[in-house]
Amino acid sequence: MHKIMCSALIALIAVCYVCYSASVPNIYSDQRALRVDDILTIEINESATAQDQSQTNTDKSNSYNIGMSGGSGLLKILPNFGASSSNKVDYSGEGSTSRQGTLTATISARVVKVLDNGNLQIEGSKVVEINEEKETIKVNGIVRPQDILQNNIVPSSNIADAQITYTGKGVATTGQRPGFLARAFNWLF
Repeated sequence: MHKIMCSALIALIAVCYVCYSASVPNIYSDQRALRVDDILTIEINESATAQDQSQTNTDKSNSYNIGMSGGSGLLKILPNFGASSSNKVDYSGEGSTSRQGTLTATISARVVKVLDNGNLQIEGSKVVEINEEKETIKVNGIVRPQDILQNNIVPSSNIADAQITYTGKGVATTGQRPGFLARAFNWLF
């Protein structure tokens, strides 16, 4: 009887070990992405404004005067002569450019590699198609584990080496592009 009780106790311990050694979520901790193929939510909130102005002013003037009195002695036949010249070049130019853009989106990204220092290399893309207009958002970069907020959310401002692209194809995008002749004239002139 004692032998049966010991065998049953060992079997129970083995079953408990197998059940609890499996990856069971801990209800007392956040489940954060830390391994390859884990999923993160990226909150993209990017705003960029650029403005550049330039102004150039140049001014250059030259003048030349040459004069010679008439000859003397045997060279008396040479007359008095003189010449003068002046030129002035002025240039004034101005240019300015301005650009502003804002992108707000939420996208899921996958951990593709865990770097030696524990940082996570991520990649993600999202395609949305509405009324034959296809919009694609792509994001990749490096995330520090300590920058992962609750619910696996990472703000885009916390992504190192971030590359965020937003492209669109469809009727609206095609309507904004100049026609072939307009592009040819712009290229020529």
